[in-house]
Amino acid sequence: MKTFKADLHIHTVLSPCGDLEMSPRNIVQAAKNAGLDIVGITDHNSTKQCKVVKALAAKNDLHVLCGVEINSLEEVHCLAFFDTSSNLDDFQIYIDKHLTFIPNDTKKFGYQVLVDANDVILEHEDRLLLAALDVGIEAIEKKVHQLDGLFIPAHVNRERFSVLSQLGFIPTDLEVDALEISRHMGPERFNHEYPNYRNHAFITSSDAHFVEDIGKAMTQFRLDSPTVAELRKALHHQDGRKIEALLQSN
Repeated sequence: MKTFKADLHIHTVLSPCGDLEMSPRNIVQAAKNAGLDIVGITDHNSTKQCKVVKALAAKNDLHVLCGVEINSLEEVHCLAFFDTSSNLDDFQIYIDKHLTFIPNDTKKFGYQVLVDANDVILEHEDRLLLAALDVGIEAIEKKVHQLDGLFIPAHVNRERFSVLSQLGFIPTDLEVDALEISRHMGPERFNHEYPNYRNHAFITSSDAHFVEDIGKAMTQFRLDSPTVAELRKALHHQDGRKIEALLQSN
């Protein structure tokens, strides 16, 4: 097994809040400069930019986990990751079916563009990707796991768009693979403030919307290979796979 440094929460130019410098090639270069081995591509309510980043990263000895940051009916942000293209595509169909249609206002929210490996714009997304789905967090979790994905509530310590800010608690029947703590709080402080959840696995990520933030928070894993299946084992302490460290910078 090997040690892998992973930043599992990175936005691209497709996210309306993502800087236009967050192109696939800039993300790959910044990730390499930060010493990352794995990045998770997690645009708001869209998986469409993942495959371009993954193909480009593969040429640069960087591993990409294809994912998404979903916004539930309760406006809880959650990360989901899938190993296979078919499961990723099936989850995109699910998102398209349930995403509330609100036209994007570029002056308020920014551009939402799909680009190729050379930064050429292929498509403008007209729906506001920051909108909520019309289904709740528990239904989304079940769909993710039905498609053999990882389900991780995002930045749970934030005062907005987190499971704790929106619901006040984590439902006991919600099957989470881990909780993501933002880079402004470590697990010790989180456990002190929220002792009921100390038995969960924790990751930390940058939630990067700007190139310079990539790698400012990362999780170090011990894995056999950089896959969703291996990460699942690490998060559930199986077969010697494990989380080695949560690494954060200011």
